[in-house]
Amino acid sequence: MIEGSLIAVITTISIPQVVTMLIDSIYSIVDTFYVSRIGDAAIAAVGVNDSLMMLIRAISMGFGVGSASFISRALGAKKDEDASRAAVTTLFTAVGTLCVAAFFGSLFLLPLVNFLGATDTVRPYSMQYARWILLSSPITAANTVLAQLLRAEGSTLYSMIGMSSGCLINVAIDPLFIYNLGFGVAGAAMAKGICNSIALCILLWPFIRRKCVIKLRPSYFSPRGEIYAEIARMGVPTMIRTGMMSIATILINNTAASFGDAVMASVSVANKSLRAVYSGIMGFSQGFQPVAGYCYGAKKYDRVIKAFSITMIIGAVAGIVLGVGLGFFAPQVIGVFSGDPDVMEIGLILIRTQSISLIPHVWVMIGSGFFQALGMALKAAVLGLSRQLFVLIPCVILLSRLFGAVGLACAQAVADMISLVLAAFLVIPTIRELNVLKKKENAP
Repeated sequence: MIEGSLIAVITTISIPQVVTMLIDSIYSIVDTFYVSRIGDAAIAAVGVNDSLMMLIRAISMGFGVGSASFISRALGAKKDEDASRAAVTTLFTAVGTLCVAAFFGSLFLLPLVNFLGATDTVRPYSMQYARWILLSSPITAANTVLAQLLRAEGSTLYSMIGMSSGCLINVAIDPLFIYNLGFGVAGAAMAKGICNSIALCILLWPFIRRKCVIKLRPSYFSPRGEIYAEIARMGVPTMIRTGMMSIATILINNTAASFGDAVMASVSVANKSLRAVYSGIMGFSQGFQPVAGYCYGAKKYDRVIKAFSITMIIGAVAGIVLGVGLGFFAPQVIGVFSGDPDVMEIGLILIRTQSISLIPHVWVMIGSGFFQALGMALKAAVLGLSRQLFVLIPCVILLSRLFGAVGLACAQAVADMISLVLAAFLVIPTIRELNVLKKKENAP
């Protein structure tokens, strides 16, 4: 972490995370492909429930990222027991929170899917899918937290094996539950829950075998204010940011619903296709975070700056290559899921505009991860909320009213461009502060 080649260290830690996120996004695409055989309403239902899964992920990632940021810095400062106590407390609390959330979500399932944007034709499919997603949400929380804990100590290979194995099994058994057993849309969610349970066992295995620096001992459960305060410093901004992403998605789904099921389906297909691109770059960004956090905790400020610069350059190159590729093959991508010309029209606009704005999106993503790694909660929150709350939501409302479905399709790309400006205002002064700290540390 503090002596090896930064490119080698970041790449070594990032590749498992990139693979994990790519497999997860590919699963999501394959899942949508299987469901698309049922019809546009079924595709739209999966898209509607994406926002529910984002809400679940928001809570899970809030706990996971919050503890991972603290744990990376604690390990860098050689405080292993503090790291383990934070890990156990986070895991137990996250699972308990999702159990409560799943109970109330199931109790009010109909109002929930209506809030998510389900129309009359989409609603039956959406309720089937949501019921099983809620049931398996505590397992999802445990998987997310465990993966973040492994990543925090640099054990990203274990994290990759656990998360990717569940996704791969899911792709294999999806058709069985959807078609052969006749469960339809609900079968896709059922298969996901079963595979999450398998992934949980795999993620727990290195802890059980004591191959990790972090120790998951029940006696380490310490529901104390100071531990929750450390988790909340970075966890709450992450939760809010991811939660606002879900709220923005709900708004997009409700706006798309006003234009019909075809537009809802096109938004679902396009966003899932784009997620495959985003997830790969996001995986690299998340792989950079433990390096930055560890070096920051060890007061190696020059390595923090270099790690950030390397990640930004790689992100830009990846953004150009992947953006051009996705924009060029957009018709073929959409055609795999639907032959409806209305789905094709809006989907093409959405994919191509976001392909153009991919570099701004990537840089904002890396900047937010940079602040998370350094424990700068306020800056992470401001940058995360800027894209979702202060920029994207107004863009969706304004552009859809002015230009209809075409405006809705362009809103996310416009939001990325605007958010980049704010990211620059936050990141540049932070780099200057790190340079000052570096000079003080190196001074005789």
